[in-house]
Amino acid sequence: MEANKSPRTVQAVQTALDIIEYLQDVESAGVTELADEIGRSKGTIHSHLVTLVQNHYLTKEDDKYQLSLRYLDLGETIKNRIGFYGVIRDELDDLAAESGELAQFATEEHGQAVYLYKARGENAVESASSVGKREYPHCISLGKAILAYLPQERIEEIIEQSELVQYTSQTITTREELLNELEQIRDQGYAFDNEEKIAGLKCVAAPVIDPDGRVLGALSISGPSSRMTGERFADELPEMVTRSANVIEINAKFS
Repeated sequence: MEANKSPRTVQAVQTALDIIEYLQDVESAGVTELADEIGRSKGTIHSHLVTLVQNHYLTKEDDKYQLSLRYLDLGETIKNRIGFYGVIRDELDDLAAESGELAQFATEEHGQAVYLYKARGENAVESASSVGKREYPHCISLGKAILAYLPQERIEEIIEQSELVQYTSQTITTREELLNELEQIRDQGYAFDNEEKIAGLKCVAAPVIDPDGRVLGALSISGPSSRMTGERFADELPEMVTRSANVIEINAKFS
């Protein structure tokens, strides 16, 4: 294979994945809508839909197709393969209760931060994040906490992949600025999100690292900027997330 040549892909598989991802966004759709959106013939789309239904990955009702409960089984399987998932769940539940805010855990996959668990405290605000959702890491505290402890070569790959997309006026959009912040995160042991992904929302996160130095993920506390101020944001919340990260690290050794 040539150095810069992309691996071959299977068009039929890609079409099936496009169908699944579209149905995840819109909840349900018919053959014509799917064909128009995906850019394939209605006959091709129908054949894929029949195959997905027969294998229980989709359901059909009144000529509309939607994702089946099969994905719940797949999700539980993945969670069960994370040996310390129970530790994450228990610690984040405690962290949310203690802080009163939204507590979340994410790990890195394919250059993005993937949410694995979230817990809501008494005063937690709604957020666009959900378990399984992926975000570019440069604009959220969870992602930056993870990035800071990855090998430099991997950091460069992820920066190039994310293209440092801008979401708010506070988003980091240059490689130099991001690398400087990652160095600061390594020095202090935690990361901030100062309204970099969502205006009005601030977060603080700490990495979770195993004894071999491998980054398992990161956990965070998020809340409205009106409550994320002064000593609470600068000292109290960083202390909470670093303490919880340490608990997970210790328990992960024995999971």
